[in-house]
Amino acid sequence: MKEKEEAIKLIQKKLDNNSFYTYNEIAEITGYHPKYILKLKKEIQEGTVSLEHGNKNRKPINAIPEEEKQKIISLYKRSNASIRRFCKFYGRRSYSCVYNVIQEYLRNKEEDNL
Repeated sequence: MKEKEEAIKLIQKKLDNNSFYTYNEIAEITGYHPKYILKLKKEIQEGTVSLEHGNKNRKPINAIPEEEKQKIISLYKRSNASIRRFCKFYGRRSYSCVYNVIQEYLRNKEEDNL
């Protein structure tokens, strides 16, 4: 994040005519690609520059919904199959998705018993 702050500062100086660096030199100093420096310049001019990533604190779009997690857990509780067999039975999600939901449930259950 320090490099982006540095790049913004150098670009702002260049826009204010207080620096003789070229955009390629600013790219070399900060380690960014020259095209990204030009993109930052455009964002600075439009006033839309942000130091924080746009997807920060958002849930991933491909995350399993909470209702489906509860459905998987309730089906697993009622079955007496192994996790591997249950994952094959469920079939709507990949093995790793179902396995992780069940493992999370088992860990929480174990912590509650402590």
